[in-house]
Amino acid sequence: MTQLKAHVCYTELVYQRVNKKLSVDLSPVDVEALVFAVLDDDASRVEKLGKNYCVTNSARGVQLVINSINYRLITVNCAME
Repeated sequence: MTQLKAHVCYTELVYQRVNKKLSVDLSPVDVEALVFAVLDDDASRVEKLGKNYCVTNSARGVQLVINSINYRLITVNCAME
């Protein structure tokens, strides 16, 4: 998880995608704060699926999808657990 926190990166498109998927209107700074909070939370679970890391945090109700090669955030989904 430490490596993910140190290297996660973002594109302009992902900020829009996160807002659309979560039905919110977060600024880029707020999106990054959410991602960092999930990655910093000991309750988050990391699972590598193919070329992506899926980081699930049930308490926050979100799942991060991060590319395992370049550590780019792909999307944030609502966690259904």
